[in-house]
Amino acid sequence: MDGAPADPAHAHVRRFGESNAMHGEYKVPGGKLVVVDAEVRDGRLAVVQVSGDFFLEPPEALDAINAALEGQPAAAGEAALAAAVRAALQADVAMYGFSPEAVAVAVRRALA
Repeated sequence: MDGAPADPAHAHVRRFGESNAMHGEYKVPGGKLVVVDAEVRDGRLAVVQVSGDFFLEPPEALDAINAALEGQPAAAGEAALAAAVRAALQADVAMYGFSPEAVAVAVRRALA
């Protein structure tokens, strides 16, 4: 090790035993932590739960984010996942310290 600081956009990925549950994290540079827990069933995202230390107005928009990710193909790229999140949000939703792209990165890291 050269003593260099860790990349602030690092990810932690865990697989839970024999389950297909996955966990991914993304620290937005200069922003907040985005965490995704999900399962893959029949090649699609299921039981998706987005969390973290970000702020979201109104808070109920988190349900829309989770629902937008449910059923997405597990092979979907970051752009497609971010577009699904963005399309599910009402115009008045404010995301502080994170973005649809940050959610997509956390999803891809969970699936890695």
